[in-house]
Amino acid sequence: MIQAVVFDWAGTMVDYGCFAPLNVFMEVFQKREIAITIEEARAPMGLLKRDHIRAILQMERVAALWEVRYGQLPQESDIDALYADFEPMMLAVVHQYAEPIPGALALVDRLRQSGIRIGSTTGYTAEMMAIVTAEARQRGYVPDHVVTPNDVPAGRPYPWMMYENAAALNVYPMHTMIKVGDTVSDMGEGVNAGAWTVGVVKGGSELGMSEDEVAACDPDLLQQRMAIVAAKFREQGAHYVIDSIGELDQLIPLINERLQRGERP
Repeated sequence: MIQAVVFDWAGTMVDYGCFAPLNVFMEVFQKREIAITIEEARAPMGLLKRDHIRAILQMERVAALWEVRYGQLPQESDIDALYADFEPMMLAVVHQYAEPIPGALALVDRLRQSGIRIGSTTGYTAEMMAIVTAEARQRGYVPDHVVTPNDVPAGRPYPWMMYENAAALNVYPMHTMIKVGDTVSDMGEGVNAGAWTVGVVKGGSELGMSEDEVAACDPDLLQQRMAIVAAKFREQGAHYVIDSIGELDQLIPLINERLQRGERP
């Protein structure tokens, strides 16, 4: 039976649309006179933020812009310099982006009533998460355990943060855990850990829409966009995709039935 659910933070449980890191990434590159697109800024979302900067710089179009502006392709020192700008800017604003996504708090209550433990992983550093967890606590969200990339040898898509959650929550084997997230790297983390992996579309970075934008969007267009995100998650190995975070516990009886039949993720 499922013993624990491990949630991502921004775009999954807090910060509808995952806008905190997006805005800072855009600004950091703009300071260097490199105009990255929203799509480029979002594509590596979920990675440790220094790895995220590296991934943007490795994009063919961005690397070409950098070479034109600075006379050479991006170097390791450029990653260091961009991250040196990014971190204080992120620390200054991240407290504004800890509002729980609609349905998240009620879901956690239902899971706990079922005896299911609540873990979490993130692409944020420990320093960033110290701020986010304090703000989220004031708003009613307190997972049983928090793991950041600082606690492990490497962040997503490596499974180490999942293993840390399993040890702290005393959950074994890994197929009795569910990993939930809103990015491609979340899917990789869950699959690589041997856990049931669920992608959530609304509120997430891959969809990249605010709550107001979702409400105002033409229903047919919204469904098209959501279908693209869902397909991307499944390509990365997601076992299930849900529209909204509050739907997660509907999957648990289905997964428990599969486990009882001897199926594994």
